[in-house]
Amino acid sequence: MSDIYVGQIVLSINGEDYEIKSLEHTLKTGRTIVKTMNRKKRPLGTASGVEDYDLRVSVAIPKSGEPNWRAMLDAKITIEPVDGGGDRESWTGVSLIEMGSKYQLEGEATRDLTLAALNYYTE
Repeated sequence: MSDIYVGQIVLSINGEDYEIKSLEHTLKTGRTIVKTMNRKKRPLGTASGVEDYDLRVSVAIPKSGEPNWRAMLDAKITIEPVDGGGDRESWTGVSLIEMGSKYQLEGEATRDLTLAALNYYTE
């Protein structure tokens, strides 16, 4: 079992940092199957497409100073590795698609955000 773990996940909006409780990301390549008429009666290849980055994020609701999530445009999400090991992952051009709230008996209340990003890179 490895002792190398991913560290803090931070959402930056207009210079303000917010800690993320959980993050799930999905890459859609945009590739499609090209169906052509041929003797084999099956597709012969794929066509390239435009990549999409979908993010599902849970953020703790602060007592005061919660950002206006609806107005979020061009935000940045970064995953920092612990102790400087590994690569840092970042998504830029992040904007809100959908928002929900979750209230639990144990733990803190969270905002569940569905986000779209324009760029993804590692450093």
